[in-house]
Amino acid sequence: MVGEGGGAGTRQDRILTADESQLAAGAQRTSFGDRGPQVSSDAPVKLSVQGLTLSYGTKTVLRDVSFEVREKEVFGIIGPANSGKTSFLRALNRMNELVPGMRVDGTIRFNGEDVNSFRNVYALRRRIGVVFPLPVGLPLSVYDNVALSPRLTGVTKKAQLDEIVERCLRRAALWDEVKDRLNALGSLLSGGQQQRLTIARALSQEPELLLLDEFSIAVDPVTTMRIEDVLKELREEMTIVLVTNLVQQARRLAQRTAFFLNGELVEVGETEDFFTGPVLDSRTREYVEGKFG
Repeated sequence: MVGEGGGAGTRQDRILTADESQLAAGAQRTSFGDRGPQVSSDAPVKLSVQGLTLSYGTKTVLRDVSFEVREKEVFGIIGPANSGKTSFLRALNRMNELVPGMRVDGTIRFNGEDVNSFRNVYALRRRIGVVFPLPVGLPLSVYDNVALSPRLTGVTKKAQLDEIVERCLRRAALWDEVKDRLNALGSLLSGGQQQRLTIARALSQEPELLLLDEFSIAVDPVTTMRIEDVLKELREEMTIVLVTNLVQQARRLAQRTAFFLNGELVEVGETEDFFTGPVLDSRTREYVEGKFG
């Protein structure tokens, strides 16, 4: 599978075939109703995007995107490679400032505040956590990977750090596997464990909004299902924006979904409508059915 900047993506029908066969065991205990109740249109707006256009130099990767994400909603973003999904996530907490030549036009409001109005970008990033597609373990112990952010914010008492580390590892469904080797390097964990460690590290910041960029690329199907179970619990506490190339994953987790294609926001709607209900654009149904991608 190739990410956005990595050339032609895998055909969607092949992705779905692999996804469905690999997750067959987990699917027996997974209901599409598990994505939780529909979020009321009266729910507070957590994230508001208006007229967002993203460019790298002279190349526009996303143009004139507008939609809202509501409080404690799992919001899915689907679309083939090079459709602007990852670039969109980078703009939400100003990671675009780390990418040479990336330009952002339009407005992104988090809790009603323009993200560009935050003088302390690190404070913004603590409130908007990110989990990348490939786990990036810091060259630290398992314990220190999770304790790093609390320490940077002034937490120094060992008892308090111990409580934070255990809580975050439990929330990431990793505690039972690593509780006897907290002092081991995080980079020595398996790929699936490192991905969950990355989630635990993000949770240690107590984010209000959690961004997940194709978290299941580097993990096995069983671990994928375990992380999905974690996300179903976390949605009770925070808002989640989930970018995924696996449309069935969006169907399992997201209450609403946006479909990006060739830098365009094709439509936003209730996730199940993309599969069985009315759609505004025929390309949406064709994509989720694997007719292109």
